[in-house]
Amino acid sequence: MLQTLQTDPILALDDISITFGDFKAIQNVSTTVKNNEIRFFIGPNGAGKTTVLDAICGKNKLAGGEIVYQNQHDVSKMREFDIANLGIGRKFQSPSVFNGITIWENMELAAVKSRTLYSSIFRKISKERSDRIKYVLNFIGLYDKKFRYPTRLSHGEKQWLELGMLLVSDPQLMLLDEPLAGLGRKETEKTGELLQKIKKECSIIVVEHDMQFAKDVSDSVTVFHEGRVLDEGTMEEVQSNQKVIDVYLGRGGDKGVKAS
Repeated sequence: MLQTLQTDPILALDDISITFGDFKAIQNVSTTVKNNEIRFFIGPNGAGKTTVLDAICGKNKLAGGEIVYQNQHDVSKMREFDIANLGIGRKFQSPSVFNGITIWENMELAAVKSRTLYSSIFRKISKERSDRIKYVLNFIGLYDKKFRYPTRLSHGEKQWLELGMLLVSDPQLMLLDEPLAGLGRKETEKTGELLQKIKKECSIIVVEHDMQFAKDVSDSVTVFHEGRVLDEGTMEEVQSNQKVIDVYLGRGGDKGVKAS
């Protein structure tokens, strides 16, 4: 089920700007994300990282520029529902699983291709989808708990369940907003291992403040500051940029790697 590596970027942000009233939240941001890449968006709080994620999935509208997915879809002009159906999945900081149904039923709900309430409730899951759910539950380590309710899971397991719910819908691009929130070191390490495996199937954009995690897991990083791209490259490359050290890494407010 792994995809063939492609040379065209899966996502291109072309000179995008976002405004809220008179406030210019994002100003002339451009970057491209490759197929099967783990890209981290890093930077101080309020730098615009999550604002850009919201634009990619359709929650924020652009004041200028365009967001091109798979070299053909300008998702900046599309509805959130239609963007999701193209294969862009979004995970927010807090797990958004359904506690009133079992883990397996959560996965079934996520696996339904047509995201209408009717189809989610009444459409029978195909054998192919059922097999996919089994595979993903084994992959995230929750298959043996499939008939339990999410309330019996640890915080880390809930995060992994939500990752699984994204993965079972066969995304081409996953957007993760602070996936380490509330996790301990062992859970962080497992999350990193999962992301390294997931990137064989899709591209991943991660907003995160744990710089050691970014160094361990990312293929490249984009550093945001005051709504603009300050630098871009590998974690080692941006660590040597004095401007990045001054506005972000040198502040000591984030976990993990210190600038060298």
